[in-house]
Amino acid sequence: MNDKYEAKYDVLKKYFGYDSFRSGQETVIDAVLDGQDAFGIMPTGAGKSMCYQIPALMLSGITLVISPLISLMKDQVAALNQAGVYAAYLNSSLTQGQYLKALQFAKNGKYKIIYVAPERLLTESFLDFAVHADISFISVDEVHCVSQWGQDFRPSYLKIVDFVQKLKKRPVLGAFTATATAEVRNDVMKILQLKDPKIVTTGFDRENLSFFVKHAKDRKAALFAILREHYDESGIIYCITRKLVEEVYGLLADRGIEAAKYHAGMTDEERVRNQDAFTSDRVRIMVATNAFGMGIDKPDVRFVIHYNMPKNMESYYQEAGRAGRDGEKSACYLIYNPQDVHTNRYFIENNRENEELDKVQLEQVLEKDRERLKQMTFYCHTRYCYRKYMLNYFGEKADSFCGNCGNCLKQLEAQEYQHQLDKTPLYDTKVRLKKPQPVKRPSSQNPKLYDSLRLLRNRIAKESSVPAYVIFTDKTIKEMSMYLPMDKEQMMQISGVGEVKYEKYGARFLAEIKRYRSEEHIDETAVTAHAKIRFSSDHREN
Repeated sequence: MNDKYEAKYDVLKKYFGYDSFRSGQETVIDAVLDGQDAFGIMPTGAGKSMCYQIPALMLSGITLVISPLISLMKDQVAALNQAGVYAAYLNSSLTQGQYLKALQFAKNGKYKIIYVAPERLLTESFLDFAVHADISFISVDEVHCVSQWGQDFRPSYLKIVDFVQKLKKRPVLGAFTATATAEVRNDVMKILQLKDPKIVTTGFDRENLSFFVKHAKDRKAALFAILREHYDESGIIYCITRKLVEEVYGLLADRGIEAAKYHAGMTDEERVRNQDAFTSDRVRIMVATNAFGMGIDKPDVRFVIHYNMPKNMESYYQEAGRAGRDGEKSACYLIYNPQDVHTNRYFIENNRENEELDKVQLEQVLEKDRERLKQMTFYCHTRYCYRKYMLNYFGEKADSFCGNCGNCLKQLEAQEYQHQLDKTPLYDTKVRLKKPQPVKRPSSQNPKLYDSLRLLRNRIAKESSVPAYVIFTDKTIKEMSMYLPMDKEQMMQISGVGEVKYEKYGARFLAEIKRYRSEEHIDETAVTAHAKIRFSSDHREN
């Protein structure tokens, strides 16, 4: 085992509290550490951020993370600071004074990781910093935005190449996205001038997500039927227009359901306040346009409802993928009405974001958008497996039956009904069907302790003015409540507990666990025997 390998795992454990990498992460990290460009196509929740945060902490200079997502910058910088990593963001949410102060700290070498919006790259003040800085690595997030064939083309991304060329030396480049067809991938590599990049595609399947399409004349009735299934769980309701956001938000308020709202027609202060209320669990439901959610790292979103059909599969995959980032089972619903097709077509034909293109290019983009809308509509009408349709769209093969989507569950129900009628074999012998797994919230063998640890976590988050999951995720809290760690050594074996976080919070959580054991008269030898099952494992995947 070489020093680089050991150091990589040391960083992962010390700052993030994990012992092993997820699929694809290590390959990307190794490439970057070896000085090779990298292109990671990894689904939402797969841990793309670790692919640039680990190298950032190991390379000698500064890492720039280029992102259009103010919410992602804020959340990830907060999480890094809590983990003991100096990081900052530079975007339009800062006042001029705050921006200049952060830039001065950057010049003084305070930060290892700096998040920056693409619009800032070629500004005089930022260039003055960048051309004199030791920049080892540039990571481009949401990189599909650089391609006019991508679903979210942003002309500001074209500034990245000009920016890189102005630097004293070319840093290693990393490109990351959750959604990229082969055409978009090739376009990105060409535009960003990636040099022999290590391409890592981990696959688009999110096995913990269940997909459903509800054809409904009465959207409101369909919405409340879904919400009844997810009482007291955290979820997002996406609406196609600001007007519908306000309408749905009002419907929830009329029924006493506490929620927040988010759309571009609100002030920056309102959006920030409402986003913080959602990420900090002060409200469980967010009603929003697609302006909300890109980069939101809230891991315990148990359901995502699309009140309207999105305009393409890429958008749907990305937005629905905000459910279940912690790997727990979660559900994604799309409420479909034929009017959605007409509304999306109107938005496509009247899109003003690509006016910089000439007439020929503009028509090519429009034709692509029309085709994407057609494919999205086919998804809503297919009678076959939704997961298979989605994976096939992104160029992946998939089984014809996932056992965990609306259409596959209907197929199971039909076979079970037929079984009752004629006593035929329950499962079709031609297709090996898997029993569906129920969608449920994270459970614990000690639910009382789980709740008290979550309350403690939320109090600490409030004291620190950060979202609760930045302290510890629900998954980490669940493991604590299940395995009852008794000391630092055992606490450090809990997934998500790193050295820095243990020093900050470990004693308070151990005290709460000790109090619970005492109140419940749990025998310490029994605790030790139970804990050995978990603590004998040396690998905690992030």
